[in-house]
Amino acid sequence: MNVMTILERKGHAVVTLQDNGSVSDAVRLLRQHNIGALVVVDATGKVVGITSERDVVRQLADGGGSVLGQPIATCMTAKPHVAGSETTIDEVMAMMTKFRIRHLPVVDNGRLSGIISIGDVVKLKIETTEAERSALMDYIAG
Repeated sequence: MNVMTILERKGHAVVTLQDNGSVSDAVRLLRQHNIGALVVVDATGKVVGITSERDVVRQLADGGGSVLGQPIATCMTAKPHVAGSETTIDEVMAMMTKFRIRHLPVVDNGRLSGIISIGDVVKLKIETTEAERSALMDYIAG
């Protein structure tokens, strides 16, 4: 199983914010799309960062409401870890655990092609485990 397995099920849509956007723009997009993270891209569509609800909350706690008017660069992880479509789910789980991240942009041939979350990975693992259990039960039952 690889990242493409997840993207085939959930789709390739990614909410992005241009790198000239503000923290306020990010908050609006996170709320509007009911998501936990968004990818920051430059004018060519190249991934330059990622920001999450947690990033925003931490920034607000440190700087107060004035943070909302600041550039998104003040509230994002620059050069985020990424996966490719062929990255295995085991590699994704290891990366998410090692770097303590919940979202991974998917980049293929230098272009953003999706995003996966820890929830997507858990859902796939549960579905796979259930399918294996069912197959074993059918095998045992004869």
